[in-house]
Amino acid sequence: MNQAVSGFSKLSKTEKIEWIARTYFPNPAEATALLKNYWNSDAALQKLHDEFIENTITNFYLPLGVAPNFVINGKNYTIPMAIEESSVVAAASKSAKFWATRGGFKATVLNTEKIGQVHFFYTGEEKKLEEFFAQIKPKLFSETKNITKNMQKRGGGILDIELRNQTQKIPNYFQLHATFETKDSMGANFINSCLEQFSKTFKAEAQAYEPFSDDEKDLQVVMSILSNYVPNCIVRAEVSCPIADLAEKKIENPQEFAEKFVRAVRIAEVEPFRAVTHNKGIMNGIDAVVLATGNDFRAVEAGIHAYASRNGSYSSLSHVKIENDIFTFWIEIPLALGTVGGLTSLHPLVKFSLEMLEKPSAQELMQIVAVAGLAQNFAALRSLTTTGIQEGHMKMHLNNILNQFQATAEERQLIKNHFKDHVVSHAAVVDFIGQLRK
Repeated sequence: MNQAVSGFSKLSKTEKIEWIARTYFPNPAEATALLKNYWNSDAALQKLHDEFIENTITNFYLPLGVAPNFVINGKNYTIPMAIEESSVVAAASKSAKFWATRGGFKATVLNTEKIGQVHFFYTGEEKKLEEFFAQIKPKLFSETKNITKNMQKRGGGILDIELRNQTQKIPNYFQLHATFETKDSMGANFINSCLEQFSKTFKAEAQAYEPFSDDEKDLQVVMSILSNYVPNCIVRAEVSCPIADLAEKKIENPQEFAEKFVRAVRIAEVEPFRAVTHNKGIMNGIDAVVLATGNDFRAVEAGIHAYASRNGSYSSLSHVKIENDIFTFWIEIPLALGTVGGLTSLHPLVKFSLEMLEKPSAQELMQIVAVAGLAQNFAALRSLTTTGIQEGHMKMHLNNILNQFQATAEERQLIKNHFKDHVVSHAAVVDFIGQLRK
């Protein structure tokens, strides 16, 4: 393609597909047929999905799996997980079953504060700005009453607004730093609406504030936006049992296993190269549940990774200790989640997932998501410190390799029988398929 397309957004869905197929594919009919194969046969349901985003041409499927047997705070859960990676759901299920007979998972929401900021530049005396802010702060609350009244009925709203001096970072840079409680809503639209009203009120009041000089009145708002970093919206999940109770088929010496497990976590706490992969495994569990329940996994990812770096170096999100022969493994993470609004009330499979979780509150969902991350991390560390990560993962990945080479039913059976006693690797499977087909 050598030139831009104009008016693309105004084309119909069919016209968009025709243009893409004609412009980029040697066989336009084949490309069009592929896209249409993924359309839902229910026209109303397809229209719903089409309208989630812009320029929709088809649906992009991810498997929705379930991990049963989770015991969280004494209650049984089957957890929905939307993810494309092999072994994640199996690993979570295995961890759930392991801990269900050892007291289950304990989870606690420590706090639920969310944050938004108005970023502005002010040239003038700092003391004057502080006096101005103190005078107009009540008006920032009063002029958002029409936005906050419904949230306040549910027990939420604006918690506080602070003036923050950031001139040590950028000359003349200040913030209105606001904290919010949004109850069962993730609250992005609510927070952003409040912030934009703060900005309007702040600028208008500055123009009328007599002690300000003309330059001081002309403060410049750069942007008003929520933050996805929520270090005061924290949930803790943990598992604990006597070391002797860790014993199972692949953990014949539980003391040795526990000590090796502790070393593995310690490495992730001090070595960023390991910590990134360690935390990626945690996010396998977290993202899969966040996505299945219609929440914003990109926001969750960004906030959690920022939290992992809060002490100046990227570090493990999970921690472990052995005290008085008791093994305790836990995670504390920031999670801003919602169970009302957005996709939670629109996407049929999101509604299905939340109903399967027995319609949790936002705080309950925080606990479930944190537990999924901890379970995933336990499964990975158990494999790493016993059999190695590839044994289980590659066996789960075998199906993907077989699908890639379009193995027949007879070939599948022969291949699976062969790899019961042989190490699975992509190269080994390809070689074996080649031998079969000779």
